[in-house]
Amino acid sequence: MDRGNPPVKGRGLASRILQGDIKAASRLMRDIDDEVEGTVEELKLLYPRTGNAYVIGITGPPGVGKSTLVDRMIELLRKEGKTVGVVAVDPTSPFSGGAILGDRIRMQRHSTDDGVFIRSLATRGQLGGLSRSTHDVVKVLDAMGKDVIIIETVGVGQDEVEIARAADTSIVVLVPGLGDEIQAIKAGILEIGDIFVINKCEQEGADRLENELRLMLEMGSKRPDGWVPPIYRTEAIKGEGIKELLEGVWRHRETLLEGEGHKRHLRERARAELLEIIQAEVMRRLLEGLGEELERMVEEVASRRKDPYTLAEEVLERFLCQGTKSKG
Repeated sequence: MDRGNPPVKGRGLASRILQGDIKAASRLMRDIDDEVEGTVEELKLLYPRTGNAYVIGITGPPGVGKSTLVDRMIELLRKEGKTVGVVAVDPTSPFSGGAILGDRIRMQRHSTDDGVFIRSLATRGQLGGLSRSTHDVVKVLDAMGKDVIIIETVGVGQDEVEIARAADTSIVVLVPGLGDEIQAIKAGILEIGDIFVINKCEQEGADRLENELRLMLEMGSKRPDGWVPPIYRTEAIKGEGIKELLEGVWRHRETLLEGEGHKRHLRERARAELLEIIQAEVMRRLLEGLGEELERMVEEVASRRKDPYTLAEEVLERFLCQGTKSKG
């Protein structure tokens, strides 16, 4: 989809993606996840065409029905005429290293819809509920012209705060009957939710969960933009409450755009992403420069001949000095 940007030159995947080539997009996403050499150059070409999609994050403990909720949201968004991209981040198989797709299969009813693109990614041990490649895959979907991108995280509980950086609106999904739900999430996930959903609301304990959740939110600190996270009840299997939930998402979007909230969020996202890329690149170059010397250093630390702090300082000083010399 051409949104007023200059054409991308070249014959690589990026130019084909911007011409609407779905196979090229699938190939690039696979290469991103596999860390194939050359993907960064493609992402550089796509970057000027990004920043137009609205990103919704769906997080919460395992078993709350996130995939069913996403499936219903896709259905309603398509009825509204919006194109949708989905990044479903799954647990990593301890045997193959690939994603354990689980109940993602129910989303596949949308696979024949040209307006929907679904991609599953494995966490590969990444903390925070997001795969390392999630952010880049979102960029590809954005460059493809998707109106809305939904990120469904792996569901690891309170560690899933990374979603707040990646999404414009973060939705936390809970269900009654999981024990002391609020105690399980209050250590961090309450702070990142823009919207809260009590799914499977027909189950016993839904009223209690909503009251406890509302109390915790009232006790929390007020947000700079004045947004008060709403609580919605859904029965995703039946499709109940989804329309109201999406209306809440659009209200949150309006609140962000009315003030400085969206600009501030974009800056925070850009800062976090830039630092993450720098960190990964510095580590890659360090390890590449050390080569076999790393094992010698590991042996020195393990045998207590040297401490890791001194060795780390020596490596960083040498690396920084090399960088200074190369610039000179």
